[in-house]
Amino acid sequence: MILIPIIAVMFALALDFLFGDPQNRYHPTVWMGKLIGKSVTYAKSKNPITDKINGIILLVLVISLISILIALFSYSLKYLENLGSNGLYKILIMGTSIILVGILLKTTIAIKGMEEHASKIMDSLSKNDLNGARIRLSMIVKRDTKNLDKQHVISATLESISENIVDGITGPLFYFSIFGLIGAFVYRSVNTADSMIGYKTEIFKNIGWFAANCDKILNFIPSRLTSLVMVLSCIVLKEDWKHSIRIMKRDGSKTESPNAGYPMATLAGALGIKFEKMEHYVLGDGNSEITERHFKSAISIMKMTSILFVLFFTIPMILVLSYFGWWFDV
Repeated sequence: MILIPIIAVMFALALDFLFGDPQNRYHPTVWMGKLIGKSVTYAKSKNPITDKINGIILLVLVISLISILIALFSYSLKYLENLGSNGLYKILIMGTSIILVGILLKTTIAIKGMEEHASKIMDSLSKNDLNGARIRLSMIVKRDTKNLDKQHVISATLESISENIVDGITGPLFYFSIFGLIGAFVYRSVNTADSMIGYKTEIFKNIGWFAANCDKILNFIPSRLTSLVMVLSCIVLKEDWKHSIRIMKRDGSKTESPNAGYPMATLAGALGIKFEKMEHYVLGDGNSEITERHFKSAISIMKMTSILFVLFFTIPMILVLSYFGWWFDV
C-alpha cells in the first residue's frame, strides 16, 4: 500500500526531530560499523591487490547481509497483511507497518544527532575550551584537528553539517524513495564503510578503495540535488540564496571529493562566509568571522532542507514510481 512508505517517511522525520538517535546498542548504523570494523581485522593483508579484493568482498558481504535482513522484514509484513481480510485487521497491520518502517528508516538519518554533536563543539568554544572542541570535532571529521585554531574548528563544524545533510539525511531518503528500506540501508552501509576505511592512508587506501568509490557513485546525484534543495531552503529562511547559487557553481568542484564540495559551497555562499581546509581548498569568499549566528543558520538550513527534500522529492518520487509500478516495496 502506497500510503505506508509516504506516512512512514514523515514519521521517521518526526521521530528524528523529536528524539534524535537511539543509544548505540540499539542503533543499526552502529552495528554496521562494528561489523565492518571487526571484518577489516581479518581482511587486511600485506598485498595491495589482495587488500582491494578483500575490501570488495567485505562490502559486498555487509550489503548482502543487510539486504537479506530487510527483505525478510518486508516479507514478514506482507505475510501478516495477507493473513486476514478484516478491515480492522488491515488497519492494524498498516499502522504497525508504518511504525516499524518509520523507526527503521529513522535509524538511517541523523538530523538532531548532528545538531547535538555540533552544539557540543560550539559549547566548548564558548567556554574557551579549544582543545575540547578539537577533540569533539575529531569524532566527525577525517582531518587532523590537533592544531586547528578557533575559526578553523567552527569552519570544519559547519562543513560537517553541510556534508551531513547528504550523508545523514537526503542520501538515505533519496535511495528510500526509489528502492525502499533496502535502498536506504545499502546507502548507509556504503557510507558507513567509507567513513571508516575510505581513507587515502597507507593502512586503508587499498582495503577501503571499493567503499570510497561506491560512496562517490552513490552520492553523485544526491549531493547536487541536495544543493538545489538547500537553495530553496535559503529562500524560505531568507538567507542569501542568489549568492549560494553563485558560490555553488564556482566552488562546488574544488574539493578532492567530487560530491562534498557542492553542499559545502552552497552553505558557505548562503551564509556569506569562507570554508577553508588548510592546504586543500577554500570555498566561498566571505571575510567575516564565523560566529554562533552562522552556526544557528546552518542548523536551520539543514532542518529546512530535510523537510523540503521529503516534500518535493521523496514523496513525489514514491508516488510517480508507484504509479508506473516501478517502486520497490518497503
